[in-house]
Amino acid sequence: MKQIIIFLLLVIVILIGYGKYSQYKRFNSPEIDYKTTKKIDLQYHNQTLLMSYYEAIETLNSYTKLQWTANSIDVRAPKNDDLETQIAVKEYAKKLANVHYFGAILENSFKLKSQGMSNQDIEILENSGMSVEDLTQKNTFESIKKLFTPNIQLYNGEKNTIIFEVQKRLVALGDEIKIDGVYRIETLNAIKKFEEKNGLMADGYLDSLTLELLFR
Repeated sequence: MKQIIIFLLLVIVILIGYGKYSQYKRFNSPEIDYKTTKKIDLQYHNQTLLMSYYEAIETLNSYTKLQWTANSIDVRAPKNDDLETQIAVKEYAKKLANVHYFGAILENSFKLKSQGMSNQDIEILENSGMSVEDLTQKNTFESIKKLFTPNIQLYNGEKNTIIFEVQKRLVALGDEIKIDGVYRIETLNAIKKFEEKNGLMADGYLDSLTLELLFR
């Protein structure tokens, strides 16, 4: 009789202990908050998108914790393959995709700013579909236009910023000339070659049309 009582007490202790453990496990989930080591642009030109990114993270974390505490499902690494788990994991994947979508935009913006781009440049890239190279050329052209005098008369040995940028562009297009900002015969011939190729009067001098086609 004494042994039976002891046995029953042990069973009760085990059941109570298991209940306490289950309760502890339910409300003390493993480290499940979403974390990333990538850097994002906190000064992104569209602050609404930045807020959406943080909201997506909070929604993801809340859902993950809810599935753990209410249904004992670790949606990041599920142990079962039942229908309930499959549905939970699928929903988790959707919420994670939202986080990655917003995060990728903010990470790319941070990277572009580290290369010297402004919020305005990044907004233009996103809205126009231009490449970074196209935007760089456009900005270069706009800068040159501010320095440019229509039908600028060049002479052998002249040195200025416009010639330097033109030489850089000609080399990028395949010419092999020296990039030093000095107008020599090789630069004249390279400009003539470009003008002829693009149906312009091949005189080797710069005008607004030649510059526009060169940096298009």
